[in-house]
Amino acid sequence: MAVLRVKFTKTKRDKLAQVLWILNWISVVTGAILFSLGLFLKVEINKREELMAERDIQYVPNMLIAVGLIACAINFLGGKICYDCVDSTKFLRWKLIMLPYIICTFFFTFCVLVGALMCYSTRGELEESLNLGLTDAMRFYKDTDTPGRCFLKRTVDMLQIEFQCCGNNGYKDWFQIQWISSRYLDMTQKEVSDRIRSNVEGKYLMDGVPFSCCNTLSPRPCIQQQITNNSAHFNYDHQTEELNLWMKGCRQALLEYYTHIMQSIGLTVLITWLFELSVLTGVRFLQTSLENVLRQGDPNSESDGWLLENSFMETARINLNIIKSLGKCNQIDTANNGDPNINVPTTSKAHYGPDNVPPKQTPEAS
Repeated sequence: MAVLRVKFTKTKRDKLAQVLWILNWISVVTGAILFSLGLFLKVEINKREELMAERDIQYVPNMLIAVGLIACAINFLGGKICYDCVDSTKFLRWKLIMLPYIICTFFFTFCVLVGALMCYSTRGELEESLNLGLTDAMRFYKDTDTPGRCFLKRTVDMLQIEFQCCGNNGYKDWFQIQWISSRYLDMTQKEVSDRIRSNVEGKYLMDGVPFSCCNTLSPRPCIQQQITNNSAHFNYDHQTEELNLWMKGCRQALLEYYTHIMQSIGLTVLITWLFELSVLTGVRFLQTSLENVLRQGDPNSESDGWLLENSFMETARINLNIIKSLGKCNQIDTANNGDPNINVPTTSKAHYGPDNVPPKQTPEAS
């Protein structure tokens, strides 16, 4: 029994072909949108790639770019096919192509769905990449004279100002690293030398943060040194002065930023997938209805169209049998080493003679 059988008159077939022609051209535009979204996401990731660990998170924008280009090509071809199918006589030139086209489009729509799911499933990998990347960037913040790292100070400062964040998980992350270069430390001062000697690794650690951590909305001048020393500042309590520094960590700020972008893109891709699936369904109905018209021989007659000629279970069983038969043919070819002229010897009694007795072996003449 056919799945979703629908009866089409000639007028309905022509209108279906015209609507599908328009929808395919709209799909070309949606393919260009997918390409643009993938390109935008790739640029946004590359803008802050120095703040991310070397992990493969580029596969999401690359997937969207590839899907967008393929969508433009497939839907352009689909528009041409549907335009010609308005005239049933022109359907003959596409008859052998339409079924492979529908199968390829089906797998393409599946790839679109995978691309949408990728946008929602990369949060964990992105968070780990940001965590490791920001940790390294803060560790090399002081290396302004080291080639390849001299730009990190400016990058981290601009990040904290733009996203109103401080540190990796919070401002206290700066207390655990030496973020001031040794060239700017006066080693003759007792306070500096004592602080370095008190550290096992010989680092100059202090309860201070870079200026970029200062909250511009704070009602008092920024306190970025001796943050935990209440007596060092007038009318100050570091546990309640939350407006003086940015409280949010940069990892969380960047994660929210990229998550919002990916979720928006994922929703757009999901809507595109539903649209592509509806167009594919319409093309399948058009193909089956036109094939039935050719069987009847009358281009003006009514014809049935369906999604599947048999039920889902029957279709799966038929395809499984086809795969099994292909596997058996492959085994026979392997046994013959790919040579069809090799005959496999048989032991059937029909080859022995009328008395079913094997012929005697005669010795060769010496």
